[in-house]
Amino acid sequence: MSNDSQTQSMVFGLPWPELNDGLHYNDVVPPSDSELTLIEFYSSKYKNSAPLQGWLQRIQNGQISVDGKVVKDPDAILSGGSELVYHRLPWKEPDAPHVLEVLYEDDDMIALNKPSGLQVLPGGLFQQRTVLRQLYWSVRKQNSSLTSQESHPVPVHRLGRGTSGILLCAKTKVAKTRLAAYFADGTSLVGANRCHRKAECGGTRQISKIYRALVTGIIGVDKVVINQPIGNVRYPGVAKGLYVASPSGKPALSKAEVLERDEQQNRTLVQVEIESGRPHQIRIHLSFIGHPLLGDPLYVAGGQPRWFDSEFVDESYAQDGGYERPTNPVPGDCGYYLHAHRLVLSHPTTNEMIKITAPLPSILQTQDEVHSSRESLSISSAS
Repeated sequence: MSNDSQTQSMVFGLPWPELNDGLHYNDVVPPSDSELTLIEFYSSKYKNSAPLQGWLQRIQNGQISVDGKVVKDPDAILSGGSELVYHRLPWKEPDAPHVLEVLYEDDDMIALNKPSGLQVLPGGLFQQRTVLRQLYWSVRKQNSSLTSQESHPVPVHRLGRGTSGILLCAKTKVAKTRLAAYFADGTSLVGANRCHRKAECGGTRQISKIYRALVTGIIGVDKVVINQPIGNVRYPGVAKGLYVASPSGKPALSKAEVLERDEQQNRTLVQVEIESGRPHQIRIHLSFIGHPLLGDPLYVAGGQPRWFDSEFVDESYAQDGGYERPTNPVPGDCGYYLHAHRLVLSHPTTNEMIKITAPLPSILQTQDEVHSSRESLSISSAS
């Protein structure tokens, strides 16, 4: 079954409110932290959230309660078992698109066409302006009694904020488990060195992901297999570290095929199939071979960040007490051209082969595809 036959696309999405709802973070003081002061607890446990002065500001603002009572004294002594709640005040999140197109849907799953600039899951500055929140709002609109803890579709794989295209979401627990396993199995096959040739894994893989990308420079060969591990290093502004090409990292395999070379503008249009699912894999792999994505603010040749100083720490803090947004590029920054174009998978409950396609942005089309699109529009206008 394919989504190519759909003649009328469905879209949904609600505009974002000016401010989000803020957040509440809950902790229970373990016995080992008994006798710590309030400021010692937060500045040591959550030093990636704010510097010392930032946590002092939050405490003095009355944003932290202990056992249900607001405590403004940073030197208050904590007891084991006490319940702590930090209230992060509402803030205006950066601009992000809110409209999503449905490419495929049945009782078990839904495939969306995610626009570039929209984050999939909450993280960093984006806690509300995410695909996950729009999915929840969409279901709640149909069922006003739905609570945030109840079932709604959830994404089963990653797609970078700047990446557009197919995002697969599960609507049931069974579908979520099986679809997540499809993605994990592909990565584990690469890790076991069993998937270096397509013939070796074609009968095993239950999902295939094809991307389009526009890279800088001219790739001389028509096809290239990139078998380069991806690891994690400390990086300012990224609490969990930055993924980069690293010989000591985890195995990752990508297959790139040149679709078109633009000598005049010194760029190459490529199709990429990923056989593993490491974070930012395509961006890292293509930059590793000397051809970063056009417009990528972060990764440069070699699969490394444009700016790097793992020891640099900026102790300045923003109005809410947290760290200022880093001035160096971070993974969520957009500007590059990468699109999840095609997905082929075995249906999680029926085992039927499903083929899903997300329309290509014009900049990621070959000249022949652009010409065909124009002809189709002309015919449509004439009729």
